[in-house]
Parts: sequence; structure tokens; C-alpha cells
Amino acid sequence: MALSISAVVLFAVIVFLLIRKSGLKAGHAIVCVLLGFYLASSSVAPTINELTTNVAGMIEGIKF
Repeated sequence: MALSISAVVLFAVIVFLLIRKSGLKAGHAIVCVLLGFYLASSSVAPTINELTTNVAGMIEGIKF
């Protein structure tokens, strides 16, 4: 059975857990969101997108 989940949903869950369990303050989370927003519109975005696609492909290829 294959499980497909959006990276946005995955990161949202991670941030939520960090806020609840690890003491990450909401202000810090907002700064991280803004960093991601501005990073996505920068010239580095295609490289990051390619890297995450390749890592996801490697993880998908792992046989359990």
C-alpha cells in the first residue's frame, strides 16, 4: 500500500508538534513560514525543488 502525503501537510504537522511538545514559539514558526515563502520565490527554489524530488524518489525506491 502506497501512502502519498503533501510536503506542506507533513511540514505543518511537524511545526505543530514542535510548538506543542518542544517549546517552539509561535513567533518563531511564523518566521520560518515567511522564510519558506521568500525562499520559494528566490533563484534557489528550482534547486531545492529538484533536491526534494530526488530525495523523495530515493525514499520511494526503498523496499521493506
